[in-house]
Amino acid sequence: MKVIIILMFVTLVAAQQRQYTNKFDGVDVDSVLTNNRILNNYIKCLMEKGPCTAEGRELKKLLPDALQTDCSKCTETQKRNSQKVINFLRVNKPGEWKLLLDKYDAKGIYRSKYEKQG
Repeated sequence: MKVIIILMFVTLVAAQQRQYTNKFDGVDVDSVLTNNRILNNYIKCLMEKGPCTAEGRELKKLLPDALQTDCSKCTETQKRNSQKVINFLRVNKPGEWKLLLDKYDAKGIYRSKYEKQG
């Protein structure tokens, strides 16, 4: 019986600690945001209108889950960078921001949350 309780506890702790990979946390988001060519390539990747880098593929794969779980599996760096990107796109690239919202939040479930955070 003790073994079962210990296994359940270990499983619970492991489940709570699950996070997205942090291997791309070192990407200089400010450099991406200030370089139109690179930023546009990421947007094209997310919109499935262009090729993706490894980082872009990972982002495209994780973005729907991150939206649904309010980034609960994100590292602190990912949360900070996500907010930075959202604010930048809303202010500086509203057309692209709308396209991304239409694709990744077609039902408008998460949209109001991000509009309030700005």
